[in-house]
Amino acid sequence: MVERIITDDLDLLLNALPPHVSDPLRRAEDNSGLLEVVMDLGRKPEARYPGRELVLSDREVSAEDIEYVVARIGEFGDDNRAGIERTLHRISCIRNRRGRIVGLTCRVGRAVYGTIRVIEDLVKTGKSMLMLGRPGVGKTTMLREVARVLADNMNKRVVIVDTSNEIAGDGDIPHPAIGQARRMQVRTPALQHAVMIEAVENHMPEVIVIDEIGTELEAAAARTIAERGVQLVATAHGNELENLIMNPTLADLVGGIQSVTLGDEEARRRGTQKSILERKAPPTFDIVVEIQSWDRVAVHRDVAETVDAMLRGYKMPAEVRELDESGDIRVLEVPRSIPAEMRMERDRRPYVLGRRGAADERADHPPIAPGGDDQPFRRVYPFGISRKRLEQAVRETGARVAITDELRDADTVITLRSFFRRKPQSLRDAEARGIPIYVLKTNAVAQIEQGLLSMQGRLDGGEVGAPMQYAMQEAEDAITTVLNQGDPSIELTPQNAYIRRLQHQLAQRYNLVSRSAGREPYRRVRIFKDDPGGEWPADERW
Repeated sequence: MVERIITDDLDLLLNALPPHVSDPLRRAEDNSGLLEVVMDLGRKPEARYPGRELVLSDREVSAEDIEYVVARIGEFGDDNRAGIERTLHRISCIRNRRGRIVGLTCRVGRAVYGTIRVIEDLVKTGKSMLMLGRPGVGKTTMLREVARVLADNMNKRVVIVDTSNEIAGDGDIPHPAIGQARRMQVRTPALQHAVMIEAVENHMPEVIVIDEIGTELEAAAARTIAERGVQLVATAHGNELENLIMNPTLADLVGGIQSVTLGDEEARRRGTQKSILERKAPPTFDIVVEIQSWDRVAVHRDVAETVDAMLRGYKMPAEVRELDESGDIRVLEVPRSIPAEMRMERDRRPYVLGRRGAADERADHPPIAPGGDDQPFRRVYPFGISRKRLEQAVRETGARVAITDELRDADTVITLRSFFRRKPQSLRDAEARGIPIYVLKTNAVAQIEQGLLSMQGRLDGGEVGAPMQYAMQEAEDAITTVLNQGDPSIELTPQNAYIRRLQHQLAQRYNLVSRSAGREPYRRVRIFKDDPGGEWPADERW
């Protein structure tokens, strides 16, 4: 049997209620299921339990009763929420047009230890995780336990951004339920995004915990945090991942959605309309957990792949987990892999910003850059560059690069033109140390890939971009030979995934057929004058 320890400090909440409201609750046999006490001016007070309500007094709530409660709790913030110091209880008020309080919702806050057993292995992976669920399902309770487990059991530096003091309670001293995690309070909900960034810049956290991401500014701040290499654990409103995709405010958490217009030929290949929806960037969160109860969740382990499949119209069931009475995790439904037909379509289509290269996903080994394994490593410090996009570009080009978070450990800096013009302190420090700085026009993956190849060319002592220029010149010579001399096909030398994609696009520009053959690191492009026909695997044709 799974043992859960529950602390609710219920007496402290009852002490803040008028006697004619609190006395019936004190006499009740079991208040373990008590959710909240509602006091509305001119109505009888009620206690709400799961599936039922209980009238607590025949007396109607008066203005004096409301003032009695207000005098015994903390101050109400801009979000009309208050609390009781060193507890997790939340008191929300309803005001009239003149700002006078005419109603109170006193919600019982409980610290429940052991609620994340069903997802604890996911929490400890270090990946960013977003928890979804209907109101009242226990998202905040689980989030609080996540913070404690990471801080106490994993010894990580955890910072909680606590907007309404729901996670760590009211007052300056946080509730013991968060363990050794640190808590940053937010003065007003409108500033939550600013405090999120402040937490990263000032306190060097390894994990940031946030409750209820709900605005575009907060979604943008979450992306900034994730791209700085900090594990992010947060909640958002919505029952399922599909709700998040269709929410224009929060869609950026799963990569954002954009409309793309395909060419006639590409639309025919995919069997779709010319205007389709695509994911426009890597997701902020690697994992999405749909909370059905503390003992049952649905897990999307690869958010990028799941979102892509949903946008293409494929149903991607989640991994459904359930905690049995003995505390063991049972997987009730195992998700199938991405549909084969979708993988074929994706492998044929041109590069789309934010999507991993098809060759990178197919290869048994990661693609390597021209020059082989004897190339030296570069320790790169990205300033203003998306870390996820840089990692993707490294995978695509096979550049021998190690990404560092500290300028003092770097021997190369990559930044954007807009930052380089302003010359912030980090770039001035790099120049003072004689560290070479590579300046890109935009934060697009294609720009980063070209920058990496340019950097690799300089590192090898050759001309900038020489490997790519050689490969493209070889492709142009092959195209000229096929067109003018009538050769049926010419096979090029092996190249990495990024250069092969450019070679395919060059052949397509001349209305020639090109196919990839072989396995990494010897995978190469063959250019044909006419389609040779026959059955070819999807990953060997363009």
